[in-house]
Amino acid sequence: MKSMVRNMEGSKQVVLGVDIGGTYTKFGYVDRKGKCLANASMPTNAHQPATQFFNRLRKESRRLFNSLPQKCEWIGIGIGAPNANFYKATIENPPNLSWKFVDVRAELGKYYIIPLAITNDANAAALGEMIFGAAKGMKDFIVITLGTGLGSGIVANGRLIYGADGFAGEIGHTTVDPNGRQCGCGRRGCLEAYCSATGLCRTVQELICNTTEPSELRKVSYEDLSAKMISECALRGDRLAKQAFETCGHILGIKLADSVAHLSPEAIVLSGGVAAAGKLIFEPTKRSLEEHLFPIFRNKVKLIPSRLTESNAAILGASALIWNM
Repeated sequence: MKSMVRNMEGSKQVVLGVDIGGTYTKFGYVDRKGKCLANASMPTNAHQPATQFFNRLRKESRRLFNSLPQKCEWIGIGIGAPNANFYKATIENPPNLSWKFVDVRAELGKYYIIPLAITNDANAAALGEMIFGAAKGMKDFIVITLGTGLGSGIVANGRLIYGADGFAGEIGHTTVDPNGRQCGCGRRGCLEAYCSATGLCRTVQELICNTTEPSELRKVSYEDLSAKMISECALRGDRLAKQAFETCGHILGIKLADSVAHLSPEAIVLSGGVAAAGKLIFEPTKRSLEEHLFPIFRNKVKLIPSRLTESNAAILGASALIWNM
């Protein structure tokens, strides 16, 4: 059967939103109002060929579709994935996956005849915020996802910016210090190496090594350290943990000021696990942003949290690719 669409009179239209991660893939069915009717996850099994992955996704998504409590018409598939190219519907040399080059349209075309759209996960997040979240009604804004890495999606004049080759918006790989930390991309000094969950943990380790500040984090090995743990310590008054957030926010604010000079956005939306720390990251970032802005932009750009539920944000963002077509 080429399609799982059940075109029934009076049925609700839904889009399958898929977020492909290095460890797990989340997916769910989202209606036009941004309500996730059902969702699930499965191991990505990043070491296996992409063909096996998409065959498993077909089976699991069909099972979930059949479990929906009401009659639905499945009208499209939106996918957020690392190093995804919107123009070509491809995934190219994704980090944390063994795949080199995947023609996603060809893979899913074996099973479906419904519309497909794919982009990187941060671009999907930006669309999700524009249609369902904090940027609803805005035409110029930036979304920064502060997770294991730092992703970014840019919307200008109401349109997501893909650039000439489909890979525009890599703010996380702009340079903080050309002689700085090694980044996962192979370069040195990328913003992502400082302002992400991984970067925050690296800052804590540097503070432990370079200061005598007492901290309960000194008892934790680097392998066990997490952004959530650092946040919890900071909220209990741990000064070293607070300093890690101050450092992260200071660097992030400087680089966001550069982005404001390029784009003049109405707002910058912070999402992801590090952003969940609230004022610990928002306050130093806002101070640094205002300090380093070109004067004509000061006190104009809002720095706001995501309004999407974190557990379903990636699914909603991916589904927005179809709802925005």
